[in-house]
Formats: sequence, C-alpha cells, structure tokens
Amino acid sequence: MLVLITYDVNTEDAAGKKRLRQIAKQCVNYGQRVQCSVFECLLDPGQCKALQAKLCRIMDPQKDSLRFYYLGNRYEKKIEHFGCKSSYLPEDTLIL
Repeated sequence: MLVLITYDVNTEDAAGKKRLRQIAKQCVNYGQRVQCSVFECLLDPGQCKALQAKLCRIMDPQKDSLRFYYLGNRYEKKIEHFGCKSSYLPEDTLIL
C-alpha cells in the first residue's frame, strides 16, 4: 500500500534539529521524498507499523507532528501532480 508520511518538527533548539534529521533518515530508508517533509512510501502492513513505531519514538509529541495518509494499493487514481518536479511510480525502478 502507498502511505504518504508528513511531519513537522520544531527546530528551535539543537534537539529539534536532531529529531528532524533522524525522522528524515528513517523515511528515506522506506520511501521517496516528494517535498521537504513529505514522503511517499510503498509499504506492507508490517513495515508500516514498524516505521510508525520508529518515528513515534523519535518525535516529541509535545512539539512535533507526524501524519500517515493511507492511500492503499490503487493509489494511482488518488494522486494528481502539477508543477516542476516530475512524478514517479513507486513500483518502478529508480536509478540513483
């Protein structure tokens, strides 16, 4: 299933900047960054729960926000893209 993960981390102090880097690093391990704090991740239910648990351990619930949007397996019809950054299909091969 495709999961859209968004986060907002308070970076007013060094601890917040560290949390921001840690959350981004975990998200990069599971998906593709599509905007600064937005990732598209193709996950099975177990991976999704594992990533959610990791991110919740990193974040500060008093200062930060984390959102998971579950787009499912037929996500192609639920996403429209406009603008300069080209879109991609998560199931296609990515060449880095």
